[in-house]
Amino acid sequence: MRALLWGANGAMGKLIDNLLGEEIVARVSIDGENGIARTFQELGRISADVVIDFSHHSAVTDVLACARGLGCAAVIGTTGHTREEKQLIYDAAEEIPVFWSGNMSLGIAVLCKLAKQAAACFPEADIEIVEIHHNRKVDAPSGTAKMLFQAVKSARPELYEHCGRAGEGKRQPGEVGISSLRMGNVVGVHEVHITTANQSLTLRHEAGSREMLAQGAVDAARFIVGQKPGLYNMDQLLE
Repeated sequence: MRALLWGANGAMGKLIDNLLGEEIVARVSIDGENGIARTFQELGRISADVVIDFSHHSAVTDVLACARGLGCAAVIGTTGHTREEKQLIYDAAEEIPVFWSGNMSLGIAVLCKLAKQAAACFPEADIEIVEIHHNRKVDAPSGTAKMLFQAVKSARPELYEHCGRAGEGKRQPGEVGISSLRMGNVVGVHEVHITTANQSLTLRHEAGSREMLAQGAVDAARFIVGQKPGLYNMDQLLE
């Protein structure tokens, strides 16, 4: 596999670089440090099977333009995309294979499946989602929390998202509260609380290190190379 790594100077980029080694044929980082190209155009003529992006959601326009120009697949590992940026991803998936996930962890993919199953088993239960990350994370709620919400909503379509809780007013039927905590160096903790009048079930995933996410991104890249154009996620990878 020949990979172009976008966001190569970032924490995740460096981990992926270590895992892929010589399989990385080119690197891009907006800071231009360590002699790395700032833009795709600075690289000159190259060929790649996949573009792996762990930079910033605002770079998605350039990342997808690069992948389309090379005629290769793309792995989008960033979160916090605007509505317009999401549409760019949907549009690109009509021409090239795109792997896009709010979390690259196989454990989180399993958690989503369990959350969906539990939500279906307890159709009257209150559901709350809690996510905890380090104090440098910019977007809230996390992309993973949004994935978990979509998982439970797929089992119970009447559910709707409610971020944060303040002021007066009781909890409404169908409301799924999403709470975000930011502190210290926490890599990532996600919990789904499913509670009825007489019992409670808590599903929890805790990330031990970012290497887990880097390995998931590498697995996603190997999976997406050679696929037909379309939008792929961790569900297809698990299958």
